[in-house]
Amino acid sequence: MRLCIYLFFIIVTAPLFTKAQSMQQLNAAEIKQGLLALNVTGSVLYIAAHPDDENTRLLTYLAKEKKVRTGYLSLTRGDGGQNLIGNEQAELLGLIRTQELLAARRTDGAEQFFTRANDFGFSKNSDESFKIWDKKKILADVVWVIRKFQPDVIITRFPEDSRAGHGHHAGSAILAHEAFAAAADPKQFPEQLAFVKPWQAKRILWNTFNFGGNNTTSDDQLKIDVGAYNALLGKSYGEIAAESRSNHRSQGFGSSSQRGGGLEFFTPVAGDAAQKDIFEGIDFTLNRNPGNAAIQQLLDDINTTYDVADPSKSVSKLLKLKGLVKGKPFKQVQLDDLILACAGIWLESAAGNSAYALGDDVNVRIQGIARVKEGFAFPISIIEGNSGASFELKPNRFVSEDKKISSANARITQPYWLEKEHGIGAYIVDSLSKIGLAENPIGLSGLFKVKIGDEVIEKRLPVVYKYTDQVRGEIYQPLVIAPPVTATPADRSFIFNGNEPKKISLTLRAFKDNASGVLEPKVPSGWKVVPEKADFRMARKGEEQRADFTVTPAGQVSEGVFSLNVVVDGKNYHQGLHVVNYEHIPVQTLFPLTQAKMSRIDLKFAGKRIGYIAGAGDMVAESLKQVGYAVEDLSLNQLINGDLSVYDAIVTGVRLYNVSDQMRGIQPKLMKYVEEGGTLLVQYNVNSPLRIDNLGPFPFGLSRDRVTEEDAKVTLLSPDHLALNYPNKITNKDFEGWVQERGLYFVTNMDKKYTVLLSMNDNGESAKNGSLIVADYGKGRYVYTGISFFRQLPAGVPGAYRLFVNLLSGKKK
Repeated sequence: MRLCIYLFFIIVTAPLFTKAQSMQQLNAAEIKQGLLALNVTGSVLYIAAHPDDENTRLLTYLAKEKKVRTGYLSLTRGDGGQNLIGNEQAELLGLIRTQELLAARRTDGAEQFFTRANDFGFSKNSDESFKIWDKKKILADVVWVIRKFQPDVIITRFPEDSRAGHGHHAGSAILAHEAFAAAADPKQFPEQLAFVKPWQAKRILWNTFNFGGNNTTSDDQLKIDVGAYNALLGKSYGEIAAESRSNHRSQGFGSSSQRGGGLEFFTPVAGDAAQKDIFEGIDFTLNRNPGNAAIQQLLDDINTTYDVADPSKSVSKLLKLKGLVKGKPFKQVQLDDLILACAGIWLESAAGNSAYALGDDVNVRIQGIARVKEGFAFPISIIEGNSGASFELKPNRFVSEDKKISSANARITQPYWLEKEHGIGAYIVDSLSKIGLAENPIGLSGLFKVKIGDEVIEKRLPVVYKYTDQVRGEIYQPLVIAPPVTATPADRSFIFNGNEPKKISLTLRAFKDNASGVLEPKVPSGWKVVPEKADFRMARKGEEQRADFTVTPAGQVSEGVFSLNVVVDGKNYHQGLHVVNYEHIPVQTLFPLTQAKMSRIDLKFAGKRIGYIAGAGDMVAESLKQVGYAVEDLSLNQLINGDLSVYDAIVTGVRLYNVSDQMRGIQPKLMKYVEEGGTLLVQYNVNSPLRIDNLGPFPFGLSRDRVTEEDAKVTLLSPDHLALNYPNKITNKDFEGWVQERGLYFVTNMDKKYTVLLSMNDNGESAKNGSLIVADYGKGRYVYTGISFFRQLPAGVPGAYRLFVNLLSGKKK
């Protein structure tokens, strides 16, 4: 093993992190909005399948106008979709979309929940969805969320039939309908009743829609005008909804504001039928619970006398209200937050470094301030329980103290649903208490006890890390608790050409000083790895080293997994490191298992120099480099002014023609490149919006046709075509072991000059012939493919590599 040693401190290498609040700070208008909401009981739960399925305008109206507790239950985290802002796929994309949903909820005021269901990709019907998800398991999750949330009304986004347009969509409506009844039945999922009670919602409704060419609304349905303007917030609910929806950046859902009236339509599904109002028969006032007359009287007084110029004047009455509502069904947490907001209290527990090894002491700075005027009527003091820090908060005087908190009882930073390896259908979550949660419960935290007069308010805040960036100012990021040493493979899969040896490189990173130990690699049975063990030593926290192992295939095993055991201080660790960073969400740090897929294939090449034009984001270029291609990412200047003839082939990234305005000017030069002997391979695009009309040298259109079954039968329509024979002979065996899907947005209405190479279809459907077309144009070859190579190549699918290499190889020389 060769070790290349260099220092690499985390504070330097970490990307810029999104601005996040360690403690929410409300302005005077938001405080007033919250005080009004204390008058309202009741809740509504909206249920659909994916991030972006929710009706953000309706959620905003329910949360901020009706002021009921509002939740959105998304069955999945959107793991199986496409990514318009980067190359993350599967679980990493689900991680991004989870945070986008949480950002949306912070905007529209609703709460966010999930089930364990994994978004395995497009599903054409609910039967397929339930077969993969395990319907009973996901139904249990929906029932659990309903029993915990206790909604008065449940609303679905989709119908239970094919009008939903997606098997997951229809499945979400079916599960919601069944859970509506099951949540009230003590015989259903009785193991939950040790923690929650059966719950019967008043009714379940379908929020009908008019989009995608499908109008399911009608004048005889229940209606709500959700387009009101909120003067306290200075925005209409349509404007707030646009801001909320625009958080879904990975899906390209930037939205324009809607102003003025806007109707939402509803049709009953089950429960008590409503004639004029979806809330008919539900008391959302404090009268819902007996014995609240004095509470209501005091709350009316608080709202009447609230001084927007000095919210602290309301603290005395709010403290009295806190005493009255103890032990009663009331918005206790919201009340506590409003008391802190009126008293101008800000608290923080900030770590001195961005990451610490598990078990190390964390240096924290405890800070606080009460921004009230001199002469405020109540003494205010705080105690931070984990560190023992304590202060008296004098009016508008900032206090700070440095302490240490042990991380011995913390957990390694990892999204709870990714802690264990899982199958295609659902994540594995052993703790019932975590099911439904959008993200981890607060880990390492500061537990603040704030005493105002005679009342004590407990506030648990996460320990954060913050620093000052010269351009962006004060930046917050979540604190990371890490293994002492991580080992991250250079790729998630490695392709071996025959029995040729290959170097497997990993990056070691130390999260503590004086980290030393042993690396123990493991390879498939019969394969060889050199060295079989290797020592390492890193003197300083943040130091990185490269570890190289040479693996040689042998024996009968054609594929398997490379894994690595890292022994530090007698303990075994198996984690790598991955950081997901975008400005619109908090940085996400996770520690996936140190392993990579290894496949041995017979791969022949014709030409090695590839030009790549990046699209919406994929890992195809990296995958091609991994098997030996010289891949160059082409800049706009190179495409306009460079000599493209030096490339054996040019590949366009996924959805390039959807996201790049420059393609109108570049396309003629690409066509000239093909005409003069080059090979151009265009990967899939969606049919709308396209930046140009003609993607190829001859006309064709794009449909919404796709084949979602990864093991769907594939027929070679032109088995003698050069693209299926040179330099690799393509057979049906090459379509074994594919992941998630065959392809999407297939070609339609293609010119006769194109040759159709493949036919495929899902069970029970007609053959789809638009997954792969080729045409000779001048001296070169043009290829368009809807095959999901962007999923197959990073996953190390051997047959996908063989076919892709053939498509790049052009005409036989």
